[in-house]
Amino acid sequence: MAQTPQQRRANDKFFKVQEARRGKSEDQIKKRTKDTPKSPISPVWLAVLAFIVFGGIIFEVLSRFFLGGR
Repeated sequence: MAQTPQQRRANDKFFKVQEARRGKSEDQIKKRTKDTPKSPISPVWLAVLAFIVFGGIIFEVLSRFFLGGR
């Protein structure tokens, strides 16, 4: 069966990764993946926290602006 262009691109990408790993020890490969640390909080929770902190300030400013500080 002939390869589709999508399969060919995926195979080329896989081959490049495997070729880069060839001849290296497992420690060297693992070091490379640990260079990018992940954030301890997900972006969704960060957005929720920002909304709670800054949303209250924004709503307060808007209410004072439109209601005139009653």
